[in-house]
Amino acid sequence: MSIGNAIRTKRKSLNITLQALAASIGADAGNLSRIERGELGTSEVMLRKIADALNCTPAYLYTLSDTPATQIKTNQNNIQAQDFVEWFRSATPYIHAFGGRTFVIAFGGEVIDEKQFAALSHDLNLLASLEVRLVLVHGARPQIEQRLKRYKLETKLVNGLRVTDDDAMEAVKEANGAIRVEIEAQLSMGLVNSPMAGADIRVASGNFVTAKPLGVREGVDLQHTGEVRKIDAASIQKRLDGGELVLLSPLGYSPTGEAFNLTLEDVAVSAAIALDADKLIFLMDSAVVYNIRGELLREMTAAKAKNLLRNVQNNESAMNVSEDVNYYLPAAIRACEHGVSRAHLISRHIDGAIIQELFTHDGIGTMVTELPLETMRQADIDDVGAILQLIEPLESEGVLVRRGRERIEMEINYFYVMEHDNRVIGCAALYPFAKEKTAEFACLAIDPAYRGGGRGDKLFHYCEDEARELGFTSLFCLTTHTEHWFLERGFTQKNVDNLPTERQMLYNFQRKSKVFSKAL
Repeated sequence: MSIGNAIRTKRKSLNITLQALAASIGADAGNLSRIERGELGTSEVMLRKIADALNCTPAYLYTLSDTPATQIKTNQNNIQAQDFVEWFRSATPYIHAFGGRTFVIAFGGEVIDEKQFAALSHDLNLLASLEVRLVLVHGARPQIEQRLKRYKLETKLVNGLRVTDDDAMEAVKEANGAIRVEIEAQLSMGLVNSPMAGADIRVASGNFVTAKPLGVREGVDLQHTGEVRKIDAASIQKRLDGGELVLLSPLGYSPTGEAFNLTLEDVAVSAAIALDADKLIFLMDSAVVYNIRGELLREMTAAKAKNLLRNVQNNESAMNVSEDVNYYLPAAIRACEHGVSRAHLISRHIDGAIIQELFTHDGIGTMVTELPLETMRQADIDDVGAILQLIEPLESEGVLVRRGRERIEMEINYFYVMEHDNRVIGCAALYPFAKEKTAEFACLAIDPAYRGGGRGDKLFHYCEDEARELGFTSLFCLTTHTEHWFLERGFTQKNVDNLPTERQMLYNFQRKSKVFSKAL
């Protein structure tokens, strides 16, 4: 069940019509119907409105919806041993890749306030057991708000920034201290027969963040509200080298002995940049990032993310980008533009979200990258195994001519591969015939999980450009199954006699492949 189905189930249990729900939240009934059918994404703001109208919380709706298909079922009565083995094997490349890497994981104070940190600590323990170097950055917004209300102090905001006077600063210190104690207590657990059994997590915290005041903004002195000036990366690295988990609070200290209230995003991004972290992970209320049309975005470059934010700012009716995304997406962009290769935005409401995001091909949230995830290059000998995996199913179907490992190894310099996040997902070959200044385009194959996105076209055009660079004036191909694919890309049918003499001698008259050619 998706989040849309969860909304529908709750609505029907209360005997509320679609039109009545739409009217109560000021939404269009058609769009609401699309949300329920899973055809349109919903922002966190919209989800909160729907939850309020249904007299429940967003967390309840997430809980009501089934866990995603990528999540391992923890119910021992239902789990299939073979599924677990296959998943575990598929996670092996990530396990190898993550050992010794530095991850900065940031989450708001809501994770502590809503008792979600216990489940998160289990995932942190798993990552620590795989020798991932962990830096946690927590927020404290709800805890600060609670203390300000308790002490009857007025919250003053300037352009989204809290004015932290002396009284408010005391509430900030108190809230951060309480959160730090709670986190350290949870990470110290080691109960037998629990996910924390055998855990030996040592937590290091201290004055690792140097801050400076933001000063006067829009004519208002923000007082103790500041921004990060410097991260003591060397000291943090020493703690990480010693196997400790480093905990950073949204507090900074100045050389004059003052303390400053900082934002979670500023501390997390600054730490990730200073530590040259491999990943920056934000846990947020929203499940993923959607574009203004409501389409789910699993991955995008920093440049595309900036374009999305520009489109949102220029479109007042955009309702699919949540408040959380407006906080965290700019932070992810800043991190990627300063050398952090991966930034992940995932839901804090899904149990095990970090594990699903990090150890599955598709992930569960949205990933922002410094550079495009998909690249194309000439193949090398290490790619032979991946190429065989791609072409063997097509050989069995008769789409491609059979090639053995030995032949692929001998011809590897003629192959080109497409990679997605360092995983080979496509291949093609160019066999040169120098005398005729032509090349045979052959062996095009795309991983079934990545078909339908135009990747075959991209790889073909890449090979086409390579052929031009090598001085070829035409391409030709032989096919039995895909003649229309080549006709649609500018090829014309030819006779076998039009093939280079050397290739004519190798033509298989039993297979009766059709010949197509294209001038470059």
